[in-house]
Amino acid sequence: MKIDLLYFDGCPSWEGGMQNLMAALEAEGLEAEIDLVNVREEAQAARLKFLGSPSFQVDGVDWWPEERADYQLSCRVYSTPQGMKGAPTVEMLREKLRAVVAK
Repeated sequence: MKIDLLYFDGCPSWEGGMQNLMAALEAEGLEAEIDLVNVREEAQAARLKFLGSPSFQVDGVDWWPEERADYQLSCRVYSTPQGMKGAPTVEMLREKLRAVVAK
């Protein structure tokens, strides 16, 4: 399995997202190739349909998709059981990993 973690340098949340992803993979007993994609400019954000940092994709499909007219360099927030956070929880990521494995 290959997971793309899209981020931009100005976002402080992507590293926590990476830590949560690693913890979720470990908890599920899975191995994955994680490709860190540093989104550096607006044109690249538009081309990648970047929904904010951090974003998680498998096969170019965002795990938390949403429709947008514009894509830009921005931090992303996730609705978690503990409220709005800058990264999904380990359990949220585990659910996405289980769905990928089940396909």
